[in-house]
Amino acid sequence: MERTLIILKPDTVQRGLMGRVISRFEDRGFKIIGFKFARLSTETAEELYATHKGKPFYPPLIEYITSGPVLAVALEGHDVIEEVRAMMGKTNPREAAPGSIRGDFGQRMEFNVIHGSDSQESVERELPVFFSPDDLVKYDMEKSRWS
Repeated sequence: MERTLIILKPDTVQRGLMGRVISRFEDRGFKIIGFKFARLSTETAEELYATHKGKPFYPPLIEYITSGPVLAVALEGHDVIEEVRAMMGKTNPREAAPGSIRGDFGQRMEFNVIHGSDSQESVERELPVFFSPDDLVKYDMEKSRWS
């Protein structure tokens, strides 16, 4: 099983889209193993986006991600990193396919709804920003029991 991190950005929280976005991952069969609702400090945001430091979009990105609360979600599933990236769609919502999260909910490049780890290396760097190993809940999905 693979793990990944998604972050529902301030525009998602402010527009009341958290449930609609999260339900897509649940519907796809991914297991939610951690939730954290937080307002990021500048220091935490800089840690999260350290790989983009020095790029022209870095200062506005830090300002945006710290402008309101975010919801960090740890997901688990087979090929979850690649699948989540496909579900999110292209970074620019104008280029994202209809049916993708960014294609359906994104408004413009600066407000693109969601962050998702793009590789195993990113997961290993980003997940600990929000979750300690003890924060991630281990359980079996017994869907047939509840259907």
